[in-house]
Amino acid sequence: MTRNPYDIFRPERVSTSVIFASPHSGRDYPADLLQRTRLNAVQMRSSEDAFVDQLFCCAPEFGAPLICANVPRAYVDLNRAADELDPAVVEGVRRRGHNPRISSGLGVIPRVVAGGMPIYVGKLPFAEAEDRLARNWHPYHGALRTLLSEAHREFDEAILVDCHSMPREALDGVARNARRRPDVVIGDRFGASAEGCIVDRIEAAFSAAGLSVIRNAPFAGAYVTQHYGRPSRAQHVVQVEIDRSLYMDEHRIELLPEFEEIAAKIRQAVREISALGRRNTLPLAAE
Repeated sequence: MTRNPYDIFRPERVSTSVIFASPHSGRDYPADLLQRTRLNAVQMRSSEDAFVDQLFCCAPEFGAPLICANVPRAYVDLNRAADELDPAVVEGVRRRGHNPRISSGLGVIPRVVAGGMPIYVGKLPFAEAEDRLARNWHPYHGALRTLLSEAHREFDEAILVDCHSMPREALDGVARNARRRPDVVIGDRFGASAEGCIVDRIEAAFSAAGLSVIRNAPFAGAYVTQHYGRPSRAQHVVQVEIDRSLYMDEHRIELLPEFEEIAAKIRQAVREISALGRRNTLPLAAE
């Protein structure tokens, strides 16, 4: 049994419509998962966005809430739809058309971790899968919807920055065609999940912090951007992927000495991004 599947870190006073989220940095590995797998601890954590919550923990200092998963991605993937169940993992699930995420083993209850290593020996009962979602997926997304609603009530808009990390090898193909190897990939589903001016300013914030940025390749955004991104309703979602090799040893899942330098750059970007949703609070001059 895991503790609360997420934590929300709130500022003393919310002063911006921007919300930061880290759905893949959870590292509270339940006993029932560890008992069902042959993977060792490092292998199990290989698809985790380790330390991303620490990179963005400064958000409340700039008036923005931060929601972070505690439940690990290998147990329940919070960036998938609740019905993306893999028949190769869950008993009694029927295959419904072609879903590339499920086919690759990365459904809402993943079949594999990084490198295609299988997580389970055998299948999970359907009731157990449903229980996982009820205890983890639904509470997290309920909390996320509440944060979005609060932003709408206060600011008439919501800007969600969905924070992730990516393995260095994911950038190999992109790097061959780029002047500089990208440090950050911004995903807006090719303009569908956020207004261009907002994406422009988020890109500019990371660039001004000294990070190389590209858009939508190789990651354009998954369930969260697709489901919550509604720019016509003043609800914008941008996915941010950071090259994890900049600040951690990917094989040992340990921080590098460069972590503080990268964290300082992310802090600068978070400050600028938070300002996107900040109202002009200066009083109006008397007529």
